[in-house]
Amino acid sequence: MPESLVNRCQPLPAGSKLCILGAGFSGNRLASLAAALKIPVISTRRDPAPDSRHLAFDSATGRSPDPHLLEGVTHLLSTIPPDRDGNDPVLKTLGDQIKQWPLRWVGYLSTTGVYGNTDGAWVCEDDPPEPTQDRSRRRLACEQEWQASGLPLQILRLPGIYGPGRSALAAVKAGTLQPVDKPGQMFCRIHVDDVAAACLHLMHRSAQGQHPEIVNVCDDEPAASVSVHRYAASLLNCELPQPKPFCEAEASMSAMARSFWADNRRVSNQRLRQDLGYELVYPTYRSGLAQCLAIETLRESETPSSPA
Repeated sequence: MPESLVNRCQPLPAGSKLCILGAGFSGNRLASLAAALKIPVISTRRDPAPDSRHLAFDSATGRSPDPHLLEGVTHLLSTIPPDRDGNDPVLKTLGDQIKQWPLRWVGYLSTTGVYGNTDGAWVCEDDPPEPTQDRSRRRLACEQEWQASGLPLQILRLPGIYGPGRSALAAVKAGTLQPVDKPGQMFCRIHVDDVAAACLHLMHRSAQGQHPEIVNVCDDEPAASVSVHRYAASLLNCELPQPKPFCEAEASMSAMARSFWADNRRVSNQRLRQDLGYELVYPTYRSGLAQCLAIETLRESETPSSPA
């Protein structure tokens, strides 16, 4: 956990206890940040390793943590996606139990995909959701389940999340990337460190009386995917293949890949930045990718080389 990230964040008040249901890429980052800040934290994974600090929670198989371990939870974050029927696994399995906790803040990680397609126009939290993809419709249904729960809920709508080991750098390094150019098409993104730090920031703001129900958590600069790939290539000092026009590339895309290109929108972070006072760690993909490369280079240098 970078010391600079820890130093810019504040621990929760004494007596707080954080529970993260779904310690994947984002949830695990928040769990690590909380631990570095000495915040009592419990986190779950579907199938944690035997030596892991995470507890087991899998609604599909009925595995859930010992209720006694969850007593006294004051702050809760759920990152767990909808089930196949569009229901929320957490509320379905633990809903009655959660409502007995002394909760001060509940966060639910959703997606900016619920806004649907705006042909590149800006959207904010006050715009009505109009999802075009089935996965986004399921997310919206779960948002509505959480909103009806009566809990002190805050919905965090996130775009694509990237970070060390999971960014545009990987595809460029592999040499397998075929950039695609679709004029006017914009994508939004957020660095995983900003997801973790923003969650803590929102917990503190909520305690101070600033608790909007929906907050977009994204960086300052929506950008074309080809622009991000070009910058990644420049960081790696390598050549990027000539971008293929979308009209040509679409024919060989999977249905999932085509669905990502179907929506075009710019998502505003004004509520997070200006109204709630959050300062992004990585305001653009340029600063974020530079950090990813620095961390990945350091990790590679620390990895023991194989014997000859």
